[in-house]
Amino acid sequence: MTKDLARQSELKKMELCDACAGIQRNWRRAPGHAELVQRGNRKEERDHGEVTITRYVCDRCGTAWEYENDKTNQQAGWSVVGR
Repeated sequence: MTKDLARQSELKKMELCDACAGIQRNWRRAPGHAELVQRGNRKEERDHGEVTITRYVCDRCGTAWEYENDKTNQQAGWSVVGR
């Protein structure tokens, strides 16, 4: 059973390129980097109204990111959502 858990942990690890590793997460207005390509956006409802969430994918390492643009939440911003 421990081999299965170790394998699952290994699969969950993601290798970020240097540019992605440098993105400050969960902080509004933090910059992304030049190799992030926008893949669409959506609106989500929050207690105070709608916010826009934009999806990006890194051309270099393939990491998928989302940027939440919520002007009332300083800790919105960049988050990794997978590959």
